[in-house]
Amino acid sequence: MTTSPFPLPEEFNAASYFVDRHIAEGRGDKIAIECDDRRVTYRQLFELVNRVGNALKKLGVRPEERVFLLLLDTPEFAASFFGAIKIGAAAVPVNTLLKSADYEFLLNNSRARVVIVSNSLFPHLQAIPPKKLDYVETFIVVGGADAADTLSFEDWIHDSSATLGAARTSKDDAAFWLYSSGSTGRPKACVHLQHDMVVCAERYAKAILKATESDRFFSVAKLFFAYGLGNGLYFSLAVGATSILLPGPPRPENVFDVVERFRPTLFFSVPSNYAKLLAHVPEAGRDPDFSSVRHAVSAGECLPAAIFHRFKERFGVEILDAIGSTEALHMFIANRPGAVKPGSSGTVIPGFEARIVDENNQPVERGEMGDLIIKTDAACSCYWNQHEKTKDTIAGHWMRTGDRYYEDADGYFWYAGRSDDMLKVSGAWVSPIEIENQLLEHQEVQEAAVVGRKDDDGLVKTVACVVLRDGKRGSPEVASELQRFVLQRLPVFKRPHRIEFFLELPKTATGKLQRYRLRQGPASDSFGGS
Repeated sequence: MTTSPFPLPEEFNAASYFVDRHIAEGRGDKIAIECDDRRVTYRQLFELVNRVGNALKKLGVRPEERVFLLLLDTPEFAASFFGAIKIGAAAVPVNTLLKSADYEFLLNNSRARVVIVSNSLFPHLQAIPPKKLDYVETFIVVGGADAADTLSFEDWIHDSSATLGAARTSKDDAAFWLYSSGSTGRPKACVHLQHDMVVCAERYAKAILKATESDRFFSVAKLFFAYGLGNGLYFSLAVGATSILLPGPPRPENVFDVVERFRPTLFFSVPSNYAKLLAHVPEAGRDPDFSSVRHAVSAGECLPAAIFHRFKERFGVEILDAIGSTEALHMFIANRPGAVKPGSSGTVIPGFEARIVDENNQPVERGEMGDLIIKTDAACSCYWNQHEKTKDTIAGHWMRTGDRYYEDADGYFWYAGRSDDMLKVSGAWVSPIEIENQLLEHQEVQEAAVVGRKDDDGLVKTVACVVLRDGKRGSPEVASELQRFVLQRLPVFKRPHRIEFFLELPKTATGKLQRYRLRQGPASDSFGGS
């Protein structure tokens, strides 16, 4: 197994590492979190974590028991997350953009007795008939509890002690669960261990981004998302820096306001949001000042080279694209500052390993396409209650990502789509990403996604789903122009057989494209021929 240059003791609690040690190291008065007009010091965070931990213990929460967190990005998220971990329980932060039926499944799947929820999100849980919740006993509401049989978070922790010793957990004990995005069926809970966050912070935040306590982290990706949890919370706590939290939606105007008001030095987002930032014209008539940002980072899905170039030209900041996953917790392949290949995912992060293999699990030649497998010390231990799916994904030290890649002569990895998104056209494999990247080079195209659909003969044909810039609607003429544009750059069998126009593409709450929805049927504005 990959050896670690930062060995941890067998007895290890993540809350002690990410929160408690800053008091002993003299950072008690330093600002840990900024959120709207709130400023939370490391000492205040330490005490808030302890109060939550003690309050959970009063409710009888036991080691390894799950604590369900449906919370906006606020200091209460940080306190609840690490408060649960500190007493040896498992924090379970979940997507804040789901429906009541989804929360019903997640609550029953996690078997959580205690739920901590933001006031604005509580109606989604209230809509679930109590008889359908098999385990929940207590709802704790942040921001006031008006309903019967609920506790106000503020009242709940008020009389709890600000002193709490960390549970004597192992570095390999469960610390938190993260549910996969569930873009193709029910989400799966990835069980992460006490040491996993340390691995990601050391390997990526410190080694690649060179993060220090003078940095200011701002993540457009929310904290319930594995990517956002690192960017917006534990990366900054790992180095004694400051996290900037945005509780509200990451609309371009909100993101720009945070950048100008709070002056982050490290900025994290996803490709779809970078596209929205580029499409947005500020009312003030001037672009926001990104001069404080020394690195912008992208993950979630492949960042097209066109977006990289447009963002750098407009805002003067290079975007460092990378790939991670909920299962791996954070990045394992990344572009480095000063060594970016636009359109690629970068090179393997030192301390991790990656291979590209064929259908027989044998390594392919460099330059050949195959399935990406990785080895990382931050991999989840399993999918909760999903034995067969765990075995399909994790084999010994190696984990299947479900992504198709190839590696170039310089060791850079190039994304070629999900393993089940690859298209066989005219007897040849076609990468949807390759066609999408060409479409995005067209001046009229804001977003593009390519999928395969069977024609009347049962043959798979490529369909390009396109969002035009400035809200423009498509036409047969524009469709023909886009087909010609691709044909000038790619072989004829890679030309989209049809072009469909959308005002927006369907995505998960974490910004990932839902290709399965695009495969289901044509849009009303559908043009092209065979």
